[in-house]
Amino acid sequence: MAENKTAPTDVPVEAFLASVEHPIRRQDAETVLELMRDVTGEEPVMWGPSIIGFGSYHYKYASGREGDAAAVGFSPRKGNLALYGLTYAPEAVPLLQRLGKHKTSVACLYVNKLADIDLAVLKELIALGYRTITTADPEAFQS
Repeated sequence: MAENKTAPTDVPVEAFLASVEHPIRRQDAETVLELMRDVTGEEPVMWGPSIIGFGSYHYKYASGREGDAAAVGFSPRKGNLALYGLTYAPEAVPLLQRLGKHKTSVACLYVNKLADIDLAVLKELIALGYRTITTADPEAFQS
């Protein structure tokens, strides 16, 4: 079975953030870093080359594939901030409606810039996502 490509690394988070070229994206990433650190009580870890994760959880799919992933995290991409683990809980739906300008996909929340959203709502989404993922059954996140 293939090994998960997104695994914790020893790359310093600060070094990765310093490499983010766009100054607003870098500043937004530093803000999200502090929000996630405060809410989760976890220290950030690089997962793969571009995801900053907080905590972890074990997943197991019906196919037999299993592994570990960051409980919540984010990646400052060129076009947006991608936030992971914040949309799984059913209780996230009303929070997303109050968040402000964003897009979602199956497992990601995309924000162009933090100025477009309500940071208090983002903080609630981080807390909900972290709590949901770290207390769920490993088979709860099937794909």
